[in-house]
Amino acid sequence: MGDIYANVDYDKSVDPRLSTNQTGPRSSERRFHGAIVLCLGLLSVFLLAGIISLGVHSVELSSIKANLTERLQASDNKSSSLTEERDRLNSSLTEMAKELDRLKQKKTCPAGWRMFSSSCYLLSAEKGSWEKGGQDCRERGADLVVIESSEEQTLLSDFIKKDTWYWIGLTDRDEEGTWKWVDGTPLTLK
Repeated sequence: MGDIYANVDYDKSVDPRLSTNQTGPRSSERRFHGAIVLCLGLLSVFLLAGIISLGVHSVELSSIKANLTERLQASDNKSSSLTEERDRLNSSLTEMAKELDRLKQKKTCPAGWRMFSSSCYLLSAEKGSWEKGGQDCRERGADLVVIESSEEQTLLSDFIKKDTWYWIGLTDRDEEGTWKWVDGTPLTLK
């Protein structure tokens, strides 16, 4: 193939570089440069949009961070408050335990009664039915015994006389075969 030539009238008053009728290598270079300028312009617009978007997201992230920081501080404050409350309750519990120990030491049982683990026990000489035994206890400000530990059972076994019947606070009067203590707790075989 050969070169393509164009016939152009040359006028000195018109700059040939501004002619729109040009063809050939110079025109292709201009289109190429124009395409590059257009691409760079679009790239600049996209970069600017990206920078603006990052700025907006940065503000949102800062807001989220501030919100999370505020919530964490509130949580720390609540945790600190709960720790203080726990410490106050532990202190109060310690004081109550000391007071209970003092009361146990001061507590005495009426004459004829025995003390075990801050409770008083009486082996009554009254005879009669289970109901009469419970009534006798209530008149004395007590109730039939509820055995809550093996130590208590051992104490009571040592306390009673052999070959004699004694009433304890265990009954199946509400339902035959279902044993409960007089305080309403069910019988356990521990």
